[in-house]
Amino acid sequence: MATAENKTPYLTMADQADRHLLYQASVQNPDFELDFIDDTFKDIRGRKPKSMREDFAGTAISSCRWVKRRRSNTAIAVDFDPEVLAWSKQHNIPKLTAEQKQRIELIEDDVLNVTTDKVEVLQAYNFSYWFFQERATMLAYFKRTREALVDDGLLFLDVFGGSECYQTQKEKRKVDGFKYIWEQAEFNAITNELKCHIHFHFPDKSKIKKAFSYTWRVWGARELREILMEAGYSETIVYRQKFDPKTDEALDDYIATDDAEDYACWLGYIVAKP
Repeated sequence: MATAENKTPYLTMADQADRHLLYQASVQNPDFELDFIDDTFKDIRGRKPKSMREDFAGTAISSCRWVKRRRSNTAIAVDFDPEVLAWSKQHNIPKLTAEQKQRIELIEDDVLNVTTDKVEVLQAYNFSYWFFQERATMLAYFKRTREALVDDGLLFLDVFGGSECYQTQKEKRKVDGFKYIWEQAEFNAITNELKCHIHFHFPDKSKIKKAFSYTWRVWGARELREILMEAGYSETIVYRQKFDPKTDEALDDYIATDDAEDYACWLGYIVAKP
């Protein structure tokens, strides 16, 4: 007869889940983003890039996918969190071949201080650079990115806008095997400080609350472009997602434009030329 001492404890789906795997499945879309980098770089520079640096790299999934794309591709992944880089070394890096592992470097450092080889592409995605809330700090970061690029390289940033940026709200979305919840929990209308959380809910009713939390400043695309120019970039281009003209539904397609209708929420990219 089983005793209290030898009974196996019941584990919920939340207990067994890996928050980094959930994040990669629900938030990140590295193949789409790398397609955008490849296509945009070729449109602007006439070739496909080979060298990339991924700032705020987290699990470095984008860098891993980058070195898998072409045998000529190299990647540098920078993050100041040792835990998430250790996770990458345990879960993502082992999926690369020995040859691919030679073309990727993971660096634990602050993006404001790190010095790396110059690259053709530098990406800062998932709005992580919005962690910088002071204009002087954002300017310092953009100057560092400019120094890290070759003369004909490109900086890729993501950006979002619309009235929903300035509201507390929750967005729920079903993903394979779980539900993803994005919560904008607090917004300060004076400072534009936005506190956000990511929660995960599972079919057995278990939950991971505040699996990830962020405090950002909501930056406007215009002010970011102005800071980029001040940092030494010669030109910036905004690529805003397209919307279905009949339904106003957002599409997975982006257009270079300086115009945006008053959509409640829109996503986009800023591409900056040195």
